[in-house]
Amino acid sequence: MRIAVMAAGAVGGYFGARLAAAGHDVFFIARGANLAAIRDKGLQINSVHGDLHLAKPNVTDDPVSVGPVDIVLFAVKLWDTETAAALARPLVGPSTRVITLQNGVDSVERIAPILGAEQTVGGVTYIASTIAAPGVIKHSSAFAKMRFGRADKKPDAMLDAFVAAGKAAKLDIDLSADIARERWEKFIFLTAMSGATASLRSTIGPIATDPETRAFFLALLNEAAAVGRASGVTIGDGFIASRMDFITTQVEPGMKASMAQDLDRGNRLELDWLSGKVRELGRNLGVPTPASDTVFLVLKLHRTGL
Repeated sequence: MRIAVMAAGAVGGYFGARLAAAGHDVFFIARGANLAAIRDKGLQINSVHGDLHLAKPNVTDDPVSVGPVDIVLFAVKLWDTETAAALARPLVGPSTRVITLQNGVDSVERIAPILGAEQTVGGVTYIASTIAAPGVIKHSSAFAKMRFGRADKKPDAMLDAFVAAGKAAKLDIDLSADIARERWEKFIFLTAMSGATASLRSTIGPIATDPETRAFFLALLNEAAAVGRASGVTIGDGFIASRMDFITTQVEPGMKASMAQDLDRGNRLELDWLSGKVRELGRNLGVPTPASDTVFLVLKLHRTGL
């Protein structure tokens, strides 16, 4: 398959590299130091599932030079959504599927008016990966999962083909039976993980161990779930308990959300689209969000970076 990765960051770079190693025509869209490093030294994946080095990957900062592809893995930071979607237009043809792997819960709604409602598909990933250095991605979690699907749940031959390609590349990849619910479940967990690890300036291990900070994490989960339910999404009764168990049994104690890592580096934060989105929707729907309000207040002056 012809696959474009926009952009070649910690998430898109990991999945794109695995697909490229399996023989697919993968085009990495990158810029700046990351582009220069990949062109010069290739793309390096350091992973618990085995290291991988693509010596000469297809990498460019110009989507026009790539042209239409079968699949676009859209994995840019949330503040860059509309700009990146506009730049991605040359990658999208009538049969292309643009799978958004971004954080947040409104990516499809933001991308579809630019790249087409038929072409835009919601997706989620569960993976702990970071850009360790330009051209080097470190994957530290036992899990590296991708799920996606059409909101209307109609059959889609291109998505079926991509699932088959991903499975052949030994990825944990599949169609979602209910992508709307799954996007919200990811959003609920991510807002708690990002909000807690960034505002408390800590990895998840100590947060989960201390009774007060654990209660704060739980409050963030419950608020986002309440907002989701008020928005009409069905969140199962056991979901919150399963996420609390997840942070102590499957997540590495030293893990931080990407927003906490961005805070450490003085980078721009996705705050407005994570805890800020919970806060905004809560106000619109009449759902109190005091824990999310606290996260937003603590991080507000840092959200544009240094």
